[in-house]
Amino acid sequence: MKVAAIYDIHGNLPALEAVLCDIQHERIDLLVVGGDVVLGPMSQEALALLLDLDIPKQFIKGNCEVAVLAEMAGKEPAVPEQVRETVRWTAGQHSTEHKHLFSNWPATFNYHIAGLGNILFCHATPQNENDIFTRQTPEENILPVFTGLKVEIVVCGHTHMQFDRTIGDVRVVNAGSVGMPFGKTGADWIMLDKTIQFRHTNYDLKKATERIRNTKYPQALEFAENYVLNSPSESEMLKIYANSKIGRKKV
Repeated sequence: MKVAAIYDIHGNLPALEAVLCDIQHERIDLLVVGGDVVLGPMSQEALALLLDLDIPKQFIKGNCEVAVLAEMAGKEPAVPEQVRETVRWTAGQHSTEHKHLFSNWPATFNYHIAGLGNILFCHATPQNENDIFTRQTPEENILPVFTGLKVEIVVCGHTHMQFDRTIGDVRVVNAGSVGMPFGKTGADWIMLDKTIQFRHTNYDLKKATERIRNTKYPQALEFAENYVLNSPSESEMLKIYANSKIGRKKV
């Protein structure tokens, strides 16, 4: 049984295309899409590509889908002021059919893989899609969230940095981000078989930035420059997240 897990695409269609090209060579049994497909320059196109894939797939809901759903419902999304324009723009790109899709994506997904055991896939933590923690977060701060789950492994994303750590008696693996990885440019994801393999896909960043800059996304230039052609360093982001507490929201 082979499972590929991709997280935090954020409408970066060129990155997604490159990752899916790699995945197609793996003969996987299931693709888990771990949330935050949307809120980026080509969200609609990225979703369409995923939906058209002729392989078994399971979507789970991320904080950005939650924000876009709120906007589509005429409610004020719980996001910082600086990203509200992009949430409004993204919501306008998606159809009523997409709204129903997002609404029906579960927050978590349980799956068993022989050799690994019972695995819980979530976006941020098992309790919600907003919690922030990293490989450096003290265990005592997050242990209650990973207690009593009755699984061997939790796979998450949200913070855009891959890690593999143990919290209590649960192995917790962050798949990283396809569309906005922090650290090395490119695209990060994981493969689960009898082992968990961290994968990194390189793609043509210059061509990708040209495609992104040609979209009507409100922050297209910033996205292309700061998250595709370049990436925030892992050390920088670890410092930013250092004072985060479980329950604090992030987009």
